[in-house]
Amino acid sequence: MSLNSLRRTTLQGLLALASQPLWPAAGRSTSVADPAATDELGLRLRRLIAESEAAYALLDPLPRATVPAGSPAFVDPLADGTLQRQLAQARSDLQALETIARDGLDPTSQIARDVLQFSASEIVRRHESGLVQLALAAPLDSMSGLHVELPDYVSGAGAPFNTTEDYERGLERLQGFAQHLDSVRQRAAAALGSGYRQPAVTTAKVLAQLQAMLALSAAESPLLACTRRFPAALDAQTRATLERQYQTMVNEQVLPAYARLAEFLQTRYLPQALEAPGRWALKDGERLYADELKYHTTVAVTAEELHRTGQQEVARYLEGMRQVVGRVGFKGSLAEFFEYIRKDPQFYYTRPEDLLARFREIEAQIWRGMPQLFARRPKAPFAVRALPAIGGQRGTGYYRPGPPDGKTEGVLWFNMAMLKTRPIPTLETLTIHEGIPGHHYQITLVLEDARLPDNLRFGSHTAYSEGWGLYAESLGPELGMFNDPYQYFGHLDMAMLRAVRLVVDTGLHALRWTRSQAIDYMLANTSMARYDVEVEIDRYITKPGQACAYKTGELRIRALREAAQRERGAAFDLREFHSQVLDTGALPLEVLERKLRGWMRT
Repeated sequence: MSLNSLRRTTLQGLLALASQPLWPAAGRSTSVADPAATDELGLRLRRLIAESEAAYALLDPLPRATVPAGSPAFVDPLADGTLQRQLAQARSDLQALETIARDGLDPTSQIARDVLQFSASEIVRRHESGLVQLALAAPLDSMSGLHVELPDYVSGAGAPFNTTEDYERGLERLQGFAQHLDSVRQRAAAALGSGYRQPAVTTAKVLAQLQAMLALSAAESPLLACTRRFPAALDAQTRATLERQYQTMVNEQVLPAYARLAEFLQTRYLPQALEAPGRWALKDGERLYADELKYHTTVAVTAEELHRTGQQEVARYLEGMRQVVGRVGFKGSLAEFFEYIRKDPQFYYTRPEDLLARFREIEAQIWRGMPQLFARRPKAPFAVRALPAIGGQRGTGYYRPGPPDGKTEGVLWFNMAMLKTRPIPTLETLTIHEGIPGHHYQITLVLEDARLPDNLRFGSHTAYSEGWGLYAESLGPELGMFNDPYQYFGHLDMAMLRAVRLVVDTGLHALRWTRSQAIDYMLANTSMARYDVEVEIDRYITKPGQACAYKTGELRIRALREAAQRERGAAFDLREFHSQVLDTGALPLEVLERKLRGWMRT
């Protein structure tokens, strides 16, 4: 998956390069307007969007680029001031949009306006309805909480450490982060006093992550990684001074904040945490879950509808799996084949270097098939690296793009502690989803296209991004992949995971399933190891609704492709369809559908 809700990027000082055609330009979309030809109305919109994106970037605790001089090195996303600035910006954007008529804009600017209208309206709606405050009553996040993300960020996944000023800002960042950890504790304590409690499984997982970080030695700590790789330009005295300052900051402020939060969770919160894992058990949780589904899917859909869709998709993939089992000549049931995949050592690497080499081989193979389906190639390379810290307490990993300089790698941060639960038959599909033509390809294309309005370059909507990643997986046969039946089974197994997510996420949070019930359902329908299944289920408990975005987006993109094939007939060009889906960045699904329907009619 891409980093949850792809973080907004600071717009100052970025040298963006337009993506260059790699293959013949047939199929290249012409919807992107030349800024030099944009009329005054379009220029006003672009200025508004640039100012809005820059304002939101200043609220990002983990920016992908250097923030303007004088701005804070760390902004606490839980602080009241941060939330009020977010709301004020959204209201200001909506007021300004009233003066920019949609009909007077070129097609790409119309899309950018639609996206800004959608995003700002959603922020205002969630604030004014009280849903933001309700969400703050559940501040514990074992999936993407800053207590695990910031250590990654400062150890190599984004934070710059090239100059003395970078290191000084890094100290300021750690100080703000320590205060954030106290904010989490204070928010959770206040919620507890008002009758809001999160599940015990989420609480225990966060507690284990905090304890694992506290147990690391200084030589292992990702918080001190920058002092183990000083740039050559820093002299010995400066290095020694910075090293002392970082050790003092970590030992006297950051780790004590970890310890205070851990002690609070263990002694006060966990004894009162909910036994039930679902949102339905949280005070006002049903209303919160309905909003979380809308936020992640960007469409109006009920939990019951998603549950039924998931069941239908599960039945479809089960049939495909049974066919593969017959093809490989396995003598036994599908359940027995699952156990075979789980337990046979031939399906697992034991050394990280072997896994990394396999990722590189698969990527090279994918690129050979890309010219048949896509018209462009981004400049920035794709890489896979080991997740920096506490892998035993985390999931598979995530993709994080680099800055839009056309040089810096986009990285899949992979959990090397999970090798024994990552089957080799899934690796082709995983590379497609996270790399090419999935997240890295989709995100990097628009990051490098400086012609786009900033909210189309830097924005993210989960259903689009993860839906595209899942749709990209389905292109495997057209890319010349999945020729080995076990790799094809791995593809079906990962597709099944996303179908199962619809069933178990809605089951847990709306239909009152237990954690054990969700685990058993996933084990019965995938070959995933029990440990991996438990990690997944705990992720859905922690991040309600997010897992429903994958299938929702993929099914919508697939339906649009089929509609375009019917509408255009012999004139349908798959490369052109893909360009239309990709060339304006991550969109709310309704905006994407409106764009594609208009393209079909022209």
